[in-house]
Amino acid sequence: MGDETVLNELRQEIRDLAIRVASLESTTAKEQPDQADSESSIPQTNDDFWALSGLRSRLGEHASTEQGAVTLVGAVTLPTGAPVSWQQTAGTTGLFEIEWEERATAFAALGHPMRLELLRHILSGIHSTAELTSIESLGTTGQLHHHLRQLLSSGWLKQSGRGSYEVPPARVVPLLACIVASDH
Repeated sequence: MGDETVLNELRQEIRDLAIRVASLESTTAKEQPDQADSESSIPQTNDDFWALSGLRSRLGEHASTEQGAVTLVGAVTLPTGAPVSWQQTAGTTGLFEIEWEERATAFAALGHPMRLELLRHILSGIHSTAELTSIESLGTTGQLHHHLRQLLSSGWLKQSGRGSYEVPPARVVPLLACIVASDH
């Protein structure tokens, strides 16, 4: 095995560990002490809307959620084996008061099929530019770099080393929620 191969494998292991640490840190910061085991925190009920029921039961707890709230929540194991857990809630009062056009860049970055494909490949464990350029569906090297720049500038990607990219843990669940929401 050549030195370059060993070095690339070590880089990949470090990236995977960084993703896992970030995921654990985000989970720890957002978990209640009694919800450490994600399986035990999922209600054992026939209520198909258990997440919605839980959200509704908490609406009156804060002034910003009295008129409603939106929650993004997910516990995911990526194809690489890295776990990602994320929860984000915003009161609808605040959502109607902010300027939505400031969010256009983030949505526009997802508006190209090649960028969505690029994100899917990166979430599946292909992180290096060299590996990504070998995937025909991602276009030419120039096209690939253009799309990488768009995803970087909008926060859907971050550079994890020279010529290496990853989806930040705080963006994994929101990205997958966008994919789910687009399903008719």
